[in-house]
Parts: sequence; structure tokens; C-alpha cells
Amino acid sequence: MVKLYEEGYEAFLDNDTLFAAKKFNEAELIFPQSDWAPIAALMTAYVYYSDDYYSDAIYHLKRYLKVYPKHKDIDYAHYLLGMCFYENIIDEKRDLGPLLNAKKQFEFLEENYQKTEFSIDAGFKLGLIEDRLAGKEMYIGRHYAKSQKWIAAINRFKNIVDNYETSVYVEEALYRLAE
Repeated sequence: MVKLYEEGYEAFLDNDTLFAAKKFNEAELIFPQSDWAPIAALMTAYVYYSDDYYSDAIYHLKRYLKVYPKHKDIDYAHYLLGMCFYENIIDEKRDLGPLLNAKKQFEFLEENYQKTEFSIDAGFKLGLIEDRLAGKEMYIGRHYAKSQKWIAAINRFKNIVDNYETSVYVEEALYRLAE
């Protein structure tokens, strides 16, 4: 077990992501009852994450959370899962899936693991996500205003003022409402 783990770690240090992930995965699957198995499973996900293979990392993190729900590093697994979603955020004008998934994961982390260092960063990331969501509302509101769909535009601007009061978009939303 340890030999496979060490081979995976050496490959990771050599930037051979796929071989490292394979070795960590092998170590877990061959020795599932070992204390190293959950660590190897988490390392598989981390190796994929570190080389921007986010969908593979998400798959392995979800598997880890299902197989090892009581492991001591569960808070880190939730954080890493949130980061995988967060790294997939392109901008607020496109797919909201990664944005909403990251928000959900970071809120879960803040709620259930408040005393961890990951919760602090999750809170910071949630602030950035809220700003992005407010940006999406502003983008849509501007589009409605440009199309002279006033009620829809007003509703979007009110939503920003009501639900994203700490956002940088509040001032513009108030201005557009007064306009």
C-alpha cells in the first residue's frame, strides 16, 4: 500500500498527473481496509484538481464523500469540491451551474464546519459568488431596460437591492430604479 502511495506521490511531484492518479487509485482499490485508502482516494481527487481536470476531481471527491463519510479530512474534501466548481465559473453571463454548485458547497462547508480554516475561505468565496450573481441580475436588468421591458428591468434591479445589498451593483441598481 505504502509503496503504491509513494509511487503516486513521486509521479505527482514529477507532474505526471495521470500516472499519479492511477497509482493513488490503485492503492485505494487494492487495500480498501487500510488507513491509507481514504487518503489515497483524496489524493486522487487532488491530483486531478491540481492539473485542472475538474470533472475527474469532482467524480472522485463525490465518491470519496460517499465511501468515507466519517473520515477526518471530510471538511477538506467538501472544500476541494467547492473549489472544483468555483474554478469552472467562467462569467456571470454564461452557465450558472458551476456558480450555484460552488455556492451550495461553500454554504454547506460554512454551516457544518465552522471552526475550520476552510470555512473562512469559503465565506470569502461566497462573497465573490454573491457579487457574480448580482452581476448576472444587473446584466439581465440592463438588457430588459435596453429592450424597454420596464417591469422586468425594475424587478431585476429591485432583486439586487433586496438580495445583494453588499454587492458593488447596488448603487447602479438604485440609480437605474430612480431613472
